[in-house]
Amino acid sequence: MKLTSFICAAIFSASAVIALPTELGDGVTLVRREPRMNARRAARGRKTNPNIPAASDASIDAITNNTNINYSTNWAGAVLIGTGYKSVTATIIVPTPKKPSGGSSSTQYAASAWVGIDGDTCQTAILQGGVDFYVQGTTVSFDAWYEWYPDYAYTFSGFPISAGDSITMTVTASSTSAGSVKLTNNTKNKSVTHSFSGETKKLCETNAEFIVEDFEENGSLVPFANFGAVTFSGASVTTTSGTTVGVSGATIFDIKQNNVVLTDCSVSGSSTVTCTYV
Repeated sequence: MKLTSFICAAIFSASAVIALPTELGDGVTLVRREPRMNARRAARGRKTNPNIPAASDASIDAITNNTNINYSTNWAGAVLIGTGYKSVTATIIVPTPKKPSGGSSSTQYAASAWVGIDGDTCQTAILQGGVDFYVQGTTVSFDAWYEWYPDYAYTFSGFPISAGDSITMTVTASSTSAGSVKLTNNTKNKSVTHSFSGETKKLCETNAEFIVEDFEENGSLVPFANFGAVTFSGASVTTTSGTTVGVSGATIFDIKQNNVVLTDCSVSGSSTVTCTYV
């Protein structure tokens, strides 16, 4: 059901640059595009990739006490797999990222929390929006963004974010080629929205996600930050029939890179997903 590798390649105009392969470990090689300049500039070449499965390992499962966990190179969290997913929403408290154990104070580390539609069993397109966390030395920063994969992510302007803020993230598909991303900073009483229309890469509306990600920036996955813990509360999904469902029964993913598990995610009740850096 999941792909064992993912290759993203494209041919651009003369202004584009040639994609180069990147080794990720676990036998996965990605081919990625460099960002093209247009009226909207992608934030730092930031891009979400679809879920890139990583090989399971029984010895790791025994050590971490994780059972029935799916390992991914870049996704941690919960994914509902079904049909007719139209809207996904959840609220997080923005964490304070830290450099991982053994990390360098001169390296910038990052992670992201987002909600979205598609990108797991359907990898044609992803409608998503969320918050990125960056740390370098003692400097911490945040970006709020929206994205319709396979395009790059774009930063919301005029949307201040601080550690400890309560952020509600909602994505809504009005059709398979149109939709919107809305972020609300409940702490600062500020909202931003971006609408998409006429997208050529269409949604399948078969995946609904609550994800902490090791995302791509300037052609490579970023050095992954110790994000502490991210909890998606009030997590819910609305379907085309108007039914609202929770996260009970969702597929759980943890990030594993170079045979090391970096996250521990779980579902509690019908509306809470928690991911912890380990």
